[in-house]
Amino acid sequence: MAYFHLKLLPPRQTFPHDATEEETAAMQRHAAYWRRNADTGMAIAVGPVFDPRGAWGMAVIEAADPAAAKVIADADPVVLAGLGFRYEISPIPSLILRPSAGAAV
Repeated sequence: MAYFHLKLLPPRQTFPHDATEEETAAMQRHAAYWRRNADTGMAIAVGPVFDPRGAWGMAVIEAADPAAAKVIADADPVVLAGLGFRYEISPIPSLILRPSAGAAV
């Protein structure tokens, strides 16, 4: 398995401050999708980034290879909605993770 950073780029720089009802509904499906992926352990961290140049979303995931990471990104409901959201996918060659809660150190 390998790690990947997924950067979700919104359709415009002013998003989410001017989200339409359709975009808001798609983002709710997006959040549910990533909660399920976190529950399975595939998604390590997911959340919005409020960059001063414009907000974007990030996920750090574990996947077999770049093609598998792309399948995960392409299955995101906000991408499938056809509203202009897209992912940039970058490999993470090494990742230091904190020990899980309750694990022996």
